[in-house]
Amino acid sequence: MNMVAAAAVASLSIARAGTQPSQKGPAEYFTGSVRIDPLFQAKETTQASGAYVTFEPGARTAWHTHPRGQTLIVTAGIGRVQIEGGPIEEIRPGDVVSIPPGKRHWHGASPTTAMTHLAVQEHQNGKVVEWMEKVSEEQYLGTPSR
Repeated sequence: MNMVAAAAVASLSIARAGTQPSQKGPAEYFTGSVRIDPLFQAKETTQASGAYVTFEPGARTAWHTHPRGQTLIVTAGIGRVQIEGGPIEEIRPGDVVSIPPGKRHWHGASPTTAMTHLAVQEHQNGKVVEWMEKVSEEQYLGTPSR
């Protein structure tokens, strides 16, 4: 093996499925039953982290912001997302949601169907999220647009 091929092999990293335990979404930041399956953490070279997040029907995040924004890729079920002041949007498998930096928002499952998304966000000065108050039932149950 030449030196270039050896360097490429040495830099490859595989985080094997099942090696990072699932976590329950903390009640302080989530309403309802939420499971977080971490996938990767920020590193000096990437500054991005990612996790699968599964929301049972009716479950959702509290209002929050991300200093460098967030990307959600819906992998299963039907969900909802809203940026403050905008409409509630229904999201489905294959949808890619781009939330701009610093925008107050929430996301979660629909009232009747669970939803899983891959959440990817970049860290800024070691910070990835700022949590705020919980989304009220009235806010959550608004009529989504399609």
